[in-house]
Amino acid sequence: MPTSLQKWSAEFLGTFWLTLGGCGSAVLAAAFPQLGIGFLGVSLAFGLTVLTGAYALGPISGGHFNPAVSAGLVLAGRFKLSELPGYVVSQVAGAIAAAAVLYLIATGKPEAALGGFATNGYGAHSPGGYGLLSAAVTELVLTAVFLIVILGSTAKRANNGMGGLAIGLCLTLIHLVSIPVTNTSVNPARSTGPALFGPSYALSELWIFWLAPIVGALLGAAIYRLLLSDE
Repeated sequence: MPTSLQKWSAEFLGTFWLTLGGCGSAVLAAAFPQLGIGFLGVSLAFGLTVLTGAYALGPISGGHFNPAVSAGLVLAGRFKLSELPGYVVSQVAGAIAAAAVLYLIATGKPEAALGGFATNGYGAHSPGGYGLLSAAVTELVLTAVFLIVILGSTAKRANNGMGGLAIGLCLTLIHLVSIPVTNTSVNPARSTGPALFGPSYALSELWIFWLAPIVGALLGAAIYRLLLSDE
């Protein structure tokens, strides 16, 4: 049985990896001259971080790496409310540490231009110019679907070895849909880390990238528990 310290460490490392791998691909590789990986590459990077983290660290902590996921799992009856604060603190700390490392790397060349630093935004700060309502609906609905996929793919009746793959591919698809709208959050920790090092507007808009994913996660958990669960 893993100790609390082991669980917190796993959540810290998993969220660190998600933020460094996903946001790092956006900041360092997405628009690299002639060879940039673009939206598809960034989407795959986020999915791969969750997939690899789920298999490596999931057996220790459950592999949440996301405060919204942890909150949704509480409502779904898969996670203890008493453990939620420790997980959220570990996840946010991991994302901040990853953003700090990414900042050091990205500023390590002359005349470095950080741009948006993979931060999330709406309106003028949305990649596609989408407003607050579009951003909120996108984050809420996609996080709800994410929770349904997580709960379904890790249910007792599911193939136990395939959960991480399904969750990673789901996050890839979520990014393919929503990068143009919000630069994709569905994860308050992932949004918080880069916001601390990116443009000043990111912190003023951060609230929606906590509120919408958490509400969406709770909605997805409620839908699954009421309509789909056999547990």
